[in-house]
Amino acid sequence: MLAEVRRLTEESGIGAVQLHGDEGPEYYEALRGPGRTLIRATSQPRVVPGELGEDLLLLDAPEPGSGKPWNWASPDFAAPTGRWLLAGGLHPGNVRHAIETTGAWGVDVSSGVESERGVKSGDLIRAFIEAARPRR
Repeated sequence: MLAEVRRLTEESGIGAVQLHGDEGPEYYEALRGPGRTLIRATSQPRVVPGELGEDLLLLDAPEPGSGKPWNWASPDFAAPTGRWLLAGGLHPGNVRHAIETTGAWGVDVSSGVESERGVKSGDLIRAFIEAARPRR
């Protein structure tokens, strides 16, 4: 599987690879390449960004794919340090609060900008981006 991921990454010229499993540091090292960003996605809140060799950590919801965000005020939630991404249960109505509460460097969204399952809404995407932008 690793050889196939590396081959497809190199052939396509994509700039980032996001991994969602139990890959170890050797997996990240094998995928490293010039100009390539390696992103580790996890729902474990008490991890150290970069500890496996990833360039960015993406902290997903406790139940990935559920559309339910973390309770960011809960003692079970521990915001990582440094540059990291928050995902899971974000939408235009809560993304600003999520960023301000957690200190996330960036955010990731999927179902939170859908008008129906699997259908992205241009209006919701624009609203999400506007809400996520820093206040002036």
